[in-house]
Amino acid sequence: MPSSPTVAADQPPAAVPPTGRDRRADLTVLIVAVALAVWVTSGLWRDPNNRAITVNSSDQALFEWLLAFGANALTHGENPLFTHLINVPDGVNLAVNTSITVYAAVFAPLTYLIGPPATFLVILTLNLAATALAWYWLLSRHLVRSRLAAGVGALFIAYSPGMVAHANAHLNWTAGWLVPLLAQGVFALRRPGRWLRGGVVLGVLVAVAFSIAAEGLFFTALALAVFLAVWALHPARRAEARAALPTFLRGLGVTALVAGVLLAYPLWLHFAGPQRFHGTGFDPGIHSEDIAAFGAFPRRSLAGAAGWGTSLAPNPTEENSFFGLPLLVLAVVCLGVLWRRATPGRRATLAALGVTAALFAVLSWGPLAKWDGRRTGQLLPFGVLDNLPVVNAALPSRLALVVAPVIGVLLAYTVDRLRATPPRRGAVWAWVAGFVAALLPLLPTPLLTSARPPVPEFITAGTWRQYVSPGGVLTPIPLTLDVTPDGQRWQAYALAHRQGEFRLPAGFFLGPGGPDGRGRIGPPPRTFDTLMDQAGRTGLVPIITEGSIRLARADLRYWGVQAVVLPDEVHGAKYDLDEDALRRTATALLGAPRRVDDVWLWTTTPAP
Repeated sequence: MPSSPTVAADQPPAAVPPTGRDRRADLTVLIVAVALAVWVTSGLWRDPNNRAITVNSSDQALFEWLLAFGANALTHGENPLFTHLINVPDGVNLAVNTSITVYAAVFAPLTYLIGPPATFLVILTLNLAATALAWYWLLSRHLVRSRLAAGVGALFIAYSPGMVAHANAHLNWTAGWLVPLLAQGVFALRRPGRWLRGGVVLGVLVAVAFSIAAEGLFFTALALAVFLAVWALHPARRAEARAALPTFLRGLGVTALVAGVLLAYPLWLHFAGPQRFHGTGFDPGIHSEDIAAFGAFPRRSLAGAAGWGTSLAPNPTEENSFFGLPLLVLAVVCLGVLWRRATPGRRATLAALGVTAALFAVLSWGPLAKWDGRRTGQLLPFGVLDNLPVVNAALPSRLALVVAPVIGVLLAYTVDRLRATPPRRGAVWAWVAGFVAALLPLLPTPLLTSARPPVPEFITAGTWRQYVSPGGVLTPIPLTLDVTPDGQRWQAYALAHRQGEFRLPAGFFLGPGGPDGRGRIGPPPRTFDTLMDQAGRTGLVPIITEGSIRLARADLRYWGVQAVVLPDEVHGAKYDLDEDALRRTATALLGAPRRVDDVWLWTTTPAP
């Protein structure tokens, strides 16, 4: 997830060998981080292959497909950033999608061993735990002396409401472990004699981050730039920043060179390659943060379980703030106490953190302000930026994710200060009560999961190869889209089990074809898929004419479809579908099907 940078304290912890107590603290944080990650994802661990995240099963199917496709591309020497396996005949530019190329390559052996659904679950769980551990490393080794302070800050950041919300199937946004590594890499560039090595390391890390979470990398870079500007312009740090600037710029130049070389082809595909688009089709007015959401509680939390959650987010995966009023009050108190006792140098750090959090919070409100679900009509700064390149491809509500690490750092700084100079006993209990009241309601609860139909035996047994030539086109009905992701799940199974390749005429992806040159989900609809969609949604067979039959069959010829497949149960990611209406509609268009294994099958060409 994107996050705000952290900074070195005025006097960072001395590099001394860890004591036995420190090692026990490290082990405790490790155990808690892993336990919370397993707890949040526990619903999927019951049966990874046949359960899905209830509120976002479509994205889960997409990431499972990306893992299988990436592994197949790696082992077959194919292009991992462009594919013709979906969206026949045009293909899909994965560089402008979330391709998670590094994950697909690193976890390819696991994907082949245990399958895409289980590998997806492993990565999701590791993402959450690794985010906590990476932030703990940065805090405990570079920012605070107290292991307790580092643990409090790191665990809050890793299991903040935004991270738990994006754990609803987003392997990109839950890769929050990248952010502290990027932040520390940037700040390390100012060290004399380290700019070359640091620049190379940071350049590689930038390339990795781009391949996993390009939007998150963009937000992180913006947050770091804002933080550095405020910190460097503060009177207490101005001379230090000026002295470090030449070394820093040399390191940044090396970073740009290394990342540019590694990302030359992906960036070309992203901005100039085939099937590219400019901006997404998502409405920034809808996908912006409600101002009241900052003081609200998330649904997947103890507060939400108690009935205090709200529906102020556009969907359950985008609860990007939802800190709750007690935590907001605690964060302001922490900032005030730290500011009052800070040296001028530390005040530069606190000012930079505060400005970064405030700016990204305001930008997350989108082009027009919303309060408690109602638009106020008040124009906001994001409206000025929305048409800028790259910015127009970002969802403003996700900018609120930057605020969580700022709060986590403030919590860590405060606990560290309290450990170093303990207040009176009464004040200690007041602080403990404040932290409990702010953090306990946000303790995450497991993600909602539900059963999904298994991959049909027609696919798992490899029967499909009797009806589709190698590299030929097969389509389920309805066609594969974000709301009907079955086809990509089937294709992922076939790729991961080395059955060979079949292609799909549609798919869940972002591609061209949206209004004003923007992107859209899936290809523009045609007659065949429109009729099937209507039948599945309504449960009624559309009026079928000779003209619609000709157009539907022309669509199948355009795609080169050899086999049309309807399983007994179709998975609708957002709504239930009527399988009987689908079968009757396909029969009216294509004639009577045959029963093969556990599916209804229509063939449009002789069996290979």
